[in-house]
Amino acid sequence: MSNEYKKRIVIVDDHPMMQKGLAMTLEAEHGIEVLKQFSHAEAFLQEFDTLSPDLAIIDISLPGMSGLELVKHLSTLDHELKMLVVSRHDESLYAERVIRAGAHGYLMKLEAGEKLLKAVKKVLKGGIYVSEEVSEKLLMGMARGQKEINDSPIDQLSDRELEVFEFTGKGNTTREIAEKLHLSVKTVESYRARIKTKLNLDNATELMMHAVKWVEGENNRNSEVNIDVE
Repeated sequence: MSNEYKKRIVIVDDHPMMQKGLAMTLEAEHGIEVLKQFSHAEAFLQEFDTLSPDLAIIDISLPGMSGLELVKHLSTLDHELKMLVVSRHDESLYAERVIRAGAHGYLMKLEAGEKLLKAVKKVLKGGIYVSEEVSEKLLMGMARGQKEINDSPIDQLSDRELEVFEFTGKGNTTREIAEKLHLSVKTVESYRARIKTKLNLDNATELMMHAVKWVEGENNRNSEVNIDVE
């Protein structure tokens, strides 16, 4: 990358150490400037017009508006903005979702230290960055003219249903989920009913147990993440 014009990057991640690790890795590369770091999607949206970044690096799990919803908002605000999602969530579950929402790449935090710059450079050049496995899945789906059949029942959930499922697993009540997602209680109850049907669960207790188990599995992956910030 040329030093004549630095690519301007914003980081949206609510984990301070992850923010620091990502920023240090990026700023060590010639031609890159980290403009600002945010812990909330809403805070970034408020300053978006004044910052005018070339690339936004976004986490999925954020307090308030999720990273997935942020991607959708940004894709309508600025069609030229490049977005790379860097998340602890399983790529096989989220990569296709974020690409459909308007992002240009997906990188798991477990691999961020090693592959971050490669992903950033590819996205800034107009490419799409995902793993070979996910890339093959996306291409197969395009070749068949339909969405690839998913292996996991969780894959069958819509973006909003997955958000409700995750909040349920974190112990939030229906009313709390409604407040966080800016929905009515009745709407959240409707989403929960759909989730039970799709996952073949009989009642709210089974839904809670299933959601808690899934969130714990995601948290175990997160505990393995190690970004070198020295």
